[in-house]
Amino acid sequence: MNPEDPSVEPAEPTRQRAVTEGLGLKADVIMALRFFSRLPTGDSTHQVPDLGRIAMALPLASVLIGLGPVLLLIGGALVGLPAYFAAALAVGAMVVASGAMAEDALADAADGLFGGHTIERRLEIMKDSRHGTYGVAALCLFVLLRVTGLGAIAAINPLTAGAIWLAANIAGRSGALWLAVALPPVRRDGASATAGQVPGRSFAVGAVFAVVLLFLLAGPATSVLGLGAALLAAVMVIAGWTALCRRMVGGQTGDLIGALGALVEIAVLAVLLPLA
Repeated sequence: MNPEDPSVEPAEPTRQRAVTEGLGLKADVIMALRFFSRLPTGDSTHQVPDLGRIAMALPLASVLIGLGPVLLLIGGALVGLPAYFAAALAVGAMVVASGAMAEDALADAADGLFGGHTIERRLEIMKDSRHGTYGVAALCLFVLLRVTGLGAIAAINPLTAGAIWLAANIAGRSGALWLAVALPPVRRDGASATAGQVPGRSFAVGAVFAVVLLFLLAGPATSVLGLGAALLAAVMVIAGWTALCRRMVGGQTGDLIGALGALVEIAVLAVLLPLA
């Protein structure tokens, strides 16, 4: 019997080793990076995305996703590039690193929620790859707010701008998963439905990790009051968006989760930047 014959069932130790290699923090971080970014993750076996596992590893994955753009922002400003130019380059790098996931989701969500008059029509619009007026406006505002906010702080202190942005990015991406805890997927064939709903415990673990990173990164640049206000703003945006999605489509989609991440990021930036 040839052990290399594909028709031969693999031995139990081999199967057990494959299962073991797919578990643990490293595997979960890789899964999160593959789901939320375009960063290289090696040649390990691709697994079906599981949002329950991703939620716990997402804060660390968000650090890895945002590290390059943040270093570009800080380095560009320190070497003498105009702060707003460095901010624009950094935001562009973030778009590339994340595969424009938040940008595309925000545009689709804006078009669908505000361009349709029925649940079916809203979902149909969100699934359309083309962007309409609401989507383009939301996308432009998102990029503009990022660039101007970061550029304004980078002109004063590039390190502060980078730390606050990374903290806001972590808060946005992790906080957005609450939508997959509170609401069921409205499509059976969507990315969110395939990855499953997020168990409350998994979300809580990831959220605590994200809050710790928020305090470590943004704490030196602001005050406890400022951090508390930023968390409150994030919670209010998450609660409001969850209520809107429940009323408008009766559940959640990948676009609605991604759009919430963008909104939470901007909310945290809006609170922390004036207090930095």
